[in-house]
Amino acid sequence: MTAPPHVLDCRYWDAGVCRSCAWLGRSYDEQLAAKQEAVRALVDRPGLTWLPPVASRPEGFRNKAKMVVGGTAAEPTLGILGPDGGVDLRHCALHTPGIVAALPVLAGFVERAGLQPYDVGSSLPVGRRGELKHLLVTESPDGELMVRWVLRSTADLARVEKHLPWLRAALPQVRVVTVNVQPEHRAVLEGDREVVLTDEATLPMRVDGVTLHLGPRSFFQTNTEVAAALYRQARAWVDELAPATVGDLYCGVGGFALHLAAPGRRVTGVEISADAVAAAARGRDDLGLSPEQVRFVVGDATSYDLGDPPGLVVVNPPRRGLGGDLAGWLERSGVPHLIYSSCNPTTLARDLAAMPSYRPVRARVLDMFPQTSHLEVLVLLTRTRPARTRP
Repeated sequence: MTAPPHVLDCRYWDAGVCRSCAWLGRSYDEQLAAKQEAVRALVDRPGLTWLPPVASRPEGFRNKAKMVVGGTAAEPTLGILGPDGGVDLRHCALHTPGIVAALPVLAGFVERAGLQPYDVGSSLPVGRRGELKHLLVTESPDGELMVRWVLRSTADLARVEKHLPWLRAALPQVRVVTVNVQPEHRAVLEGDREVVLTDEATLPMRVDGVTLHLGPRSFFQTNTEVAAALYRQARAWVDELAPATVGDLYCGVGGFALHLAAPGRRVTGVEISADAVAAAARGRDDLGLSPEQVRFVVGDATSYDLGDPPGLVVVNPPRRGLGGDLAGWLERSGVPHLIYSSCNPTTLARDLAAMPSYRPVRARVLDMFPQTSHLEVLVLLTRTRPARTRP
């Protein structure tokens, strides 16, 4: 995948109303080189082979829009909060074309349903007005949409339900619509309660022949094309090593586990979210695989006992990294090979230092987030010392 070297034009950047893309003034080639250099400075080791970085499209790549809703019900803004209220970013060039086309229609839904945007200006409960906090939209590779309205309470739930037929007619590509309830007056994107308003509760994400079923609160990489490259690279390394057993910690909806499944190989995925595990199992069933071939279990990845050490373990932790407990378990485990997918090179470097029995042998930067310093890096590690004790 190649990308042109141009600097992205952005009306919002030029107007000075949005600075979310901190690297927007740099050419894309310069951005990619800087990311490679930054990761190497933190995790490079003797003998580590760096594969060429995976580039992204500089624009139109972002499959999820996280929009703060401001303004009024009659004139809503979809974007971010500025010093004087909502800043409308509905034509942001980073979003996929399908999301850009859908956002004006969704703004029209806010107007039609009379959903009053939440007023964040007052710190006192008695001074707060409005219900609608955020709009979250995800587009699948097939062009289908998941639309989530984040409300302060269920007071306007009936309004959303009443006008849902209009939305489905105006946007036939909408597959899933939910209301998420987030009652707290703080910078939290979503709450714990999700009300599904459509027959379908998951969005199918087809990635290289594998269908992942994305629930409303499931994690999926923001850049679908680069996510596919991430899974392909992991699969190539695993097929080369040919382990009989694989453990996938932080497996989510099964992205790595389902891509690594192969005849004669048993895969176990561990994820703390029961909804994600159910979605992963649905993806396994779609592929015609049995639970004996690919097993998904609900558990804490930092402490789950995989039993006999697998031939390879994949870890895909959040930004905070593995932490001492899981890094310590892996260091003592006897697992011959690790694949570490990291969105934070700083915590990756810390975790590598906590696992001196493993030597990084290959690494690849994948640019999930053009126009920013954020990235993904995939590292293959091989054990160089035998396990000291059984965990």
